[in-house]
Amino acid sequence: MIPACFSSPNTLSNSSQMPQSLITCIYQTQLCNSPVHLTLTWSKTLFSHSLTIYAADTFSITISLYPSTFSFLRNRPGSKSIHLTNQHYQKIKLYWDFTRAEFSESSAEPESCFYIAITSNARVEFFMGDLRDEFTQRSGIAWIRHSAEPTLLSRREHVFGRRNYVTRAQFMGSKHEIGIECSGGVLKVKVNGETSLVVKRLAWKFRGNERIMVGGVEVEFFWDVFNWVNNCGANSSGHGVFVFQVGDGGVWPEMVGPEKRLMRKSLSSSGSSALPPISVSPSPSCSSVLQWAEESSDGGRSSCSSTRSSGSGAGFSLLLYAWRRD
Repeated sequence: MIPACFSSPNTLSNSSQMPQSLITCIYQTQLCNSPVHLTLTWSKTLFSHSLTIYAADTFSITISLYPSTFSFLRNRPGSKSIHLTNQHYQKIKLYWDFTRAEFSESSAEPESCFYIAITSNARVEFFMGDLRDEFTQRSGIAWIRHSAEPTLLSRREHVFGRRNYVTRAQFMGSKHEIGIECSGGVLKVKVNGETSLVVKRLAWKFRGNERIMVGGVEVEFFWDVFNWVNNCGANSSGHGVFVFQVGDGGVWPEMVGPEKRLMRKSLSSSGSSALPPISVSPSPSCSSVLQWAEESSDGGRSSCSSTRSSGSGAGFSLLLYAWRRD
């Protein structure tokens, strides 16, 4: 059964359309010798699995990986040539292979045995994955390490549950398990299974920030559970917002594809009469915590669009939307 925040008379009411995993990462890289923020959105539902690659005002493409329930329907390796929108004489070529990709439990993002590559003028501009030899053999393009190393600036993930929400994220080169627990008016943050922070009396402390340690790295943690504390009407199954920020923080990737549709459905079902073209924060609750996180950093980055951000890569931000399921 779909929670109220996902359904309305004018939206899909089939549970197969509700995301099981939705992850967006933004990387600082180069395309045709120009710096660009490249956004990758991984989406998984009961019967679909896709990757959307997007660079603002440059190009966008959605790749269907395979229906998550039927592994024998996995796609073969693919490639596609793309003319860049803002550079009429420039062309890139995208290569991918998810044939043997390994995924962690219910995650839309692969962990191993895959690759995504973007090339231009016989040069690798972007590479992600661990099958470098397979890519080189297939494309015939020599691998130059420094030319294709992207910088991960930020990660936004939608997690679903009742009281417990878990994700895995990389902080300063090390991957850690991050857990959020919320019940009985108490919020707990766990890192690799160990409790790092306990916030009591959420009815009065539904928004706040504290510093915690993640693998020896100091991280500024922001939370906003206003929708959960004021659990009435359509928002009773709403979402909490959590930000883990290192240094000046990263940039907030623009919402596109399935992520944008999810947030618009949530806003529509909450009874809003207008759906403004907001790229990150469709609710006042979300806006407040994101703005708060920005203002606490020295970078002062915009939270509205990756195209308006000018981060130097000196920081990283993990943004979690935690959705309650009945």
